[in-house]
Amino acid sequence: MAYDEGHVALLRDDLIEEQPLVEKKMFGGLCFMLNGHMLCGVHKGGGMFRVGKDLEQDALRIEGAREMDFTKRRMPGFVEVSEALMEDDIRRQKMLDLAKAYIQTLAPK
Repeated sequence: MAYDEGHVALLRDDLIEEQPLVEKKMFGGLCFMLNGHMLCGVHKGGGMFRVGKDLEQDALRIEGAREMDFTKRRMPGFVEVSEALMEDDIRRQKMLDLAKAYIQTLAPK
């Protein structure tokens, strides 16, 4: 399995009231798109959140978060998170709050 279905279920529950929410398979995992923008996702070994450059340092202060370097290239504005963070309701919600705050600054696609 490329990613943990339990992590997918947690994010689905967390995002149940967010609309328009779309799930899209990409990067060997599953991404959640809000208003046409990538919000967060799951992949083997954890997940990722798009928090934007201005909120990235806040996100990196959360235990279990690190800079995202997909294919060995740093991706500013995105953070990668551990499985332990994905399973922790409080830390996962903090990440989602940062990601949603960023997405709300973008015009819907």
